[in-house]
Amino acid sequence: MYAPDDPTPTDEQVAAAVTALRMLADPTRLRLLWALRDGEQDVSTLTAAVGAARPAVSQHLAKLLLAGLVHTRRDGRRVLYRAAGGHVRRLVTEVFHAADHHLTGAPEHD
Repeated sequence: MYAPDDPTPTDEQVAAAVTALRMLADPTRLRLLWALRDGEQDVSTLTAAVGAARPAVSQHLAKLLLAGLVHTRRDGRRVLYRAAGGHVRRLVTEVFHAADHHLTGAPEHD
């Protein structure tokens, strides 16, 4: 387990972090996670939210699921997707805050 006061992540932790960041490096996947930050959504709702074709959205969601960034739950015939916890939601939110600071020139803060 990673402890913030331990300055050296393990190779396994680095590999998992790289996988997560690679998943976030795709515009559709980043938009999907943004849409999921406030709760569960089905594929139809996500397709409309990100403006991509349903098969593409399904493929992106499958990759996010394999990377551990989303979880699913069945509701009858529907599959509902949600961001995999607070760390993922905060990571997505922070990356957009950082992008906004970069684009607007707003001063950085801690």
